[in-house]
Parts: sequence; structure tokens; C-alpha cells
Amino acid sequence: MLLEAPRDRRFVDQVEASGARLTFVPDADSLAALVTESDIVQIEWWNHPRLYQALCGTDFPAMRSVFWCHISGLFAPYIPSPLYEAAGRFVFTSPCSMESLQIAELPSDVRSKLQAIGSGFGFAGQTPEHPAAKRNPRRIAYLGTLDFAKMSPDFFDVVDAVDADPFSVSLWGAYDPQGAVVEAARRMRHPERIRFEGHAADPSVVLGETGIFLYLLQPEHYGTAENALIEAMSLGCVPLVFANPAEKAIVDHGRTGFAEADTSAAVRRLEWMLAQPEALEEIGSQAMAATKATRTPALSAARFQHLYADILGEEKRLLDFKGLVGETPAQWFLGTQRREQVSAEAASVLLRGFALAGSEAKGSLVHFRSCFPDDPSLAF
Repeated sequence: MLLEAPRDRRFVDQVEASGARLTFVPDADSLAALVTESDIVQIEWWNHPRLYQALCGTDFPAMRSVFWCHISGLFAPYIPSPLYEAAGRFVFTSPCSMESLQIAELPSDVRSKLQAIGSGFGFAGQTPEHPAAKRNPRRIAYLGTLDFAKMSPDFFDVVDAVDADPFSVSLWGAYDPQGAVVEAARRMRHPERIRFEGHAADPSVVLGETGIFLYLLQPEHYGTAENALIEAMSLGCVPLVFANPAEKAIVDHGRTGFAEADTSAAVRRLEWMLAQPEALEEIGSQAMAATKATRTPALSAARFQHLYADILGEEKRLLDFKGLVGETPAQWFLGTQRREQVSAEAASVLLRGFALAGSEAKGSLVHFRSCFPDDPSLAF
């Protein structure tokens, strides 16, 4: 069930070709009917306003629920704590989420229902013995979200500070020519080191020609699976990342890549990588082998198969989603930004602060207000 019409039909077409039935933008009655006929309801959880709307606006029958969470919950956007206990099973996409203080405070019987199943997979067909033929060990690339909601604002400082022979970094992804990322690149002492390449129609081609994958994210980013990072490693790229929780769960420092603590350490490491291209070959091969062994759809499918078999032995249960996450769009949004509940009086003050921040990222106040333009709870 897709709660919005798909903008890109490539994967929709693949799913339908496999024989699966997809329902687009169901109304509340249709959604409840589909749940009624289902043995298990798996909810792909993240802080999208339409998901909150569907769950809180539908009179659901009892269900066996599995939540597969695509945000870490370590930082905003947070995961509403009551969901952990209410869910039949709650599954993270990275083991880093288990480091949350929320998890440590849960009763042991609730923690026993938690596990991590990866959703990021490498490209098939490459092996350490047959790496990409066109790889340049000094070619550096970033592929992913070109927005400081995800990228580290120190990204350009690292590139600027490196003392090395002439080099460049290709940034692949959609970008705003007038946005903060482009402006940060313009302010560099060496702006010629940055190349904005735009959308990559086939990431495997870009990554197959890349030696160093420079994937420096801000310390409180929302990601978990980090598909671009895993795809790069599966093709033998050597990643350089900051030592954030999600990245440390993927990159084995010194063996499959490098996870550095801060900007100065990242500068020194990038200088070393550019000066020692022959040393990167073995690390790239180990990254490729590790990804092939641990980051595959077959492994995740097998883990879900075991989970499904387990939960099928349990009774269906009614879930009060309004009681779990709130009744209004303002409560839903603020619940992603704060761990504690807030009063209605405090809500308008907090909303005004988020409006001044001006973020238009997914799950932002701007996103919620675009979905519920006339909702009085979002007024301030």
C-alpha cells in the first residue's frame, strides 16, 4: 500500500511484474479492509506525515504488526517510545539504533521484540577477483543527498584543507544551484576541486570508476541503511566517513574503509589515501567481500521469513495509534522532534521556532504543513 502516488514507476513496475498487488493512496475504509484480510501488517516506519495520517485516521481491526523503521531514532526525528511496546515486532534497519537511551530504558520483555534487519544492499555481480575495470584509485566521488540535512557542513572544509597534487571530487545527486551546498562550495579557497555532476542515471557506472568514496555526513543525520555507502563498497570503492553511529555499523575502520573522528583526522586520511593508491586496492577488495557476505537481499529476506513464522503464532491485537503518537499533525510533528510530550500552549511556540529554521527536508514542519495546509494545530 503506497500512501502517495509514485513519482518514479521503475520499482513499482518491478514489484507488479513479480505478481504482487499494489494499492495506491487507499481511503480509510479500503485500508482497513486490506488489513482485515492480512495475516501480518508490515509498516515501513519513518516520519512521513502521510503515514501518521493513515494510521491515526483509520479505524483498524486487530492486526499482527511489524514495524520496519527507516530512521535511526538516535537523534531527531525520534521514534515514539510507545510504539516499541505496542508493536508485535519492531525492527530497525541498523544495529546502531540499539544504542539509543530510549532502548536502554525499555523493559526486557519489550527489548526482546526488537531486532535489526538491513535494508541496504550492494550491487550484484562484482567480486573481489573481478573489480570494476575502469577504476581510478585517485578518483573521488560523493553520491547521495546534496543537502546539509544529511551532508556534513564540514565536507568542503575537508576537501579544501587537503595538501595534495591537483584532484577533484565529483558530487552526484540533485542539487539546488542557489542552495547552501553550492554556496559552501563557492566559498572554498579551492572551488575548482568540486564538480557538481547532477543525478546519476546508473550509480553502478559512477561508482565502478571511483576509487575513494568521500561520504562525510553530519553527526546527527537521520539515516541508517546508507544505501549509497553500501553500494559503493560493493563495487570496491574505499569509503572515508565520519565516525557516526550508522557509518560505524557499516565501515570496519582500517579493514573495509576509514571512519574518522573529526575534520582534521579526515583531512589527514584523505591525504594518505591520495598518496597511497596501491594500499587502497586491498581495502577495496575487503569492502567488496564484506558487503557480499553481509549485505544481501537474501539474508534480510531469510530473517524476515523467520520473524513472520514466529509472529504468526500470536493473536492479532488492536492498536490505538492516536494514543501512541498523538491526535493532531502538530503532535505528530513535535513527537519526531522531542522525546517528551508538550502542552498545546507550548506547541505553538515550538512550531514557530521550527518555522524560523526554514528546513524543507522530508518530515520537516514545511512538509507537514504542505500535507495539512488548513489544519489549525499547525497554526502559530
